[in-house]
Amino acid sequence: MKLRRRKCIPSCASHQRVDEDELYCDGKKREEESAWLHNSAHVISQLAQCFTNAMVGPRAWIGGFFSRTSNKRFGSDKYLNYTLTPIQEERLHRLQERLGVPFDETRRDHQEALQALWNAAFPNVKLNGLISEQWKDMGWQGPNPSTDFRGCGFLSLENLLFFARTYPVTFQRLLLKQGGERAKWEYPFAVAGINVSFMLIQMLDLHSEKPNCLPGYNFVRLLGDSTAENEKAFDVLYCIAFAMMDAQWLAMHASYMEFNEVLQVTRTQLERELSLEDVHRIEDLPAYNMLFH
Repeated sequence: MKLRRRKCIPSCASHQRVDEDELYCDGKKREEESAWLHNSAHVISQLAQCFTNAMVGPRAWIGGFFSRTSNKRFGSDKYLNYTLTPIQEERLHRLQERLGVPFDETRRDHQEALQALWNAAFPNVKLNGLISEQWKDMGWQGPNPSTDFRGCGFLSLENLLFFARTYPVTFQRLLLKQGGERAKWEYPFAVAGINVSFMLIQMLDLHSEKPNCLPGYNFVRLLGDSTAENEKAFDVLYCIAFAMMDAQWLAMHASYMEFNEVLQVTRTQLERELSLEDVHRIEDLPAYNMLFH
């Protein structure tokens, strides 16, 4: 089977068929494209940064939003002084240990995980090598995915692989852009996934010894449940967030230049769901059902 190579520009966005219902957006997109061409030197430089360096550096385009926006801290000692249960502390510590593992293309287990991700994404297509132009079909910036892992490290690969193995139908639907009225220029699937990982880390304040923001506190509560799903709460939350992001993308009729806005709307929606009083397990999140549609 030979994959049809998607047309790319510096963001690696996929070129897809324009649906009739999207024609009303053409005028706006032509104006945007005209502006890009008018300022080509600056814009191309920014777009070249947007995904590869999404989580790194002051010129980051998508992830740069999160370097300028921090979580609001608790204003109450009641929350500042909350105590972790032993199981919450253990699970949070294990998750934080995962955050510190960089992707290392020389490590055998990291190579195997990358190969496993390809096999899960395209089971009937042989990968010619861990450095291959084929990776662009999954939405990586270039032929070597390892260059896109700088912001989140190995965790972001684990998130993608967990999504592919645990919810394969939804994973394939998002990967292949099978649902809804798609935009002319789509977000690149794999690197968008890295941005989702980074968004969750920032939203939950996971680099702190103990989350010091309301979304993080609400997430920690979920870690105290003894169910298997809550053992993997972060990975499941990642899948939910990815599905929510794609749904927002469709609802907003977004183009890749609006990805940052889509991700922020997704973050706000997810924060609201985490704050619901009747959410005691990860499965209680209203958006959890999106993983089965």
